[in-house]
Amino acid sequence: MNNSGTRYWLSFDLGLQGDYESLYGWLDKQKAKECGGNVATFVSKKTRDQIMRELSSVLDPGKNPRIYIISTKQGGKFILGKRTLAAWTGYAQVSLESGEER
Repeated sequence: MNNSGTRYWLSFDLGLQGDYESLYGWLDKQKAKECGGNVATFVSKKTRDQIMRELSSVLDPGKNPRIYIISTKQGGKFILGKRTLAAWTGYAQVSLESGEER
């Protein structure tokens, strides 16, 4: 960690009933910048575990929030929730018939 802290990227999915207001308040306090839909980046002197504890106290675990945090030193990890089946699963299936006759 350098003097200014560690750069983190946070990907979040709180679902339709999620408490986005509380998460957005927390992100605003971190002076986070948006990086597209449901992704933010910020610099912090806090550890990943400290950030996880903070977010666990801010967000209701009963609403199944999913928060994935990435840093260049530690890589990525779900700090709340877990991985689910990707929406693109199965799209790369190759057809056995090309439709072309010889």
